[in-house]
Amino acid sequence: MKTVVFTSAATNYLPKVRKLCASIREFHPEWEIVLALADRDVGAIDLAVEPIDRILPLDALDIPDRERWTFFHTIVELATAIKPFVLKQLLAGPGVDQVLYFDPDMVLFSRLDDLTEALATSNVVLTPHQTRPEATLDAIRDNEISSLKHGIYNLGFLGVRATEEGRRFAAWWAERIYHFCVADIPNGLFTDQRWVDFAPAFFDKVTVLKQSRFNVATWNVTTRHVSGSPEAGFRVDGEPLGFYHFTGFDSGAHQVMASKNAPGNAAVQGLVDWYREATRFDAQDPASAVRWAYGAYTDGTPIPQAHRRLYRARGDLQAAFSHPFQAGGAASLKQWMEWQ
Repeated sequence: MKTVVFTSAATNYLPKVRKLCASIREFHPEWEIVLALADRDVGAIDLAVEPIDRILPLDALDIPDRERWTFFHTIVELATAIKPFVLKQLLAGPGVDQVLYFDPDMVLFSRLDDLTEALATSNVVLTPHQTRPEATLDAIRDNEISSLKHGIYNLGFLGVRATEEGRRFAAWWAERIYHFCVADIPNGLFTDQRWVDFAPAFFDKVTVLKQSRFNVATWNVTTRHVSGSPEAGFRVDGEPLGFYHFTGFDSGAHQVMASKNAPGNAAVQGLVDWYREATRFDAQDPASAVRWAYGAYTDGTPIPQAHRRLYRARGDLQAAFSHPFQAGGAASLKQWMEWQ
């Protein structure tokens, strides 16, 4: 059975990507590892020294009207927006049986044979943010209500089998994300994630993985018992930890929520400390200094989010400025934005 696994990020996130992919290589050397690059492939990544088999840059994806579409998105939105297009392309690859996605700020801690076995009889597999009800009002507010805002299923992981139904799911998701991948919680959208709440209703054989060893994160450690250490290995409710989600780590939010949701749990703190040590030199990595190719106009001026939002909302601007990144001259979007 051929399994392809991919993650999605811009070049400056390579230090995190490297840790995820190294863990995949350690536990599943038989999987093909792909980096979907929400950036231009500027040769900054030497595959010979990276635990990555191949790169799919944005320019290699079948996305209509790519330049204007790219301008719509912030860096996080673009990294999530390309996911269904990568999924479609990988599912169509020769001999591919199933495709897995992991967020770049995840790490595997054991083999996932039980996960791939579940996918072998499903079309789509998902992991919910929570698998058990919270017991306190604080946790309900922090975790359950947060899931109502962001989506029931955490799209830091997704598995799809190369069946007709799996490909139909990927095409449906890509169509929705093409038009509506935006972080706009008041209007019911959170990048690529909220849409997949529909998956169990719209598609057949969608499996929800409730095993507590999958997709462990600060938003569910209130209802899971994490034990162990980096030296002895980590366990969740007595089972080996499958993969952990270090979301919000660089901002400090991960530590705050880990301390709040798992107070006094040495194993959870051990995971946080381990990742902090593993990432302590990330800022010094040359890849971290690579500027996102779509973060500025061609004259180097950073693109404000307000410019992206207005351009997305107005078809007249899209028609008038077919090359929105281009700066200079009276016919540039940048000049129009500044004047208006």
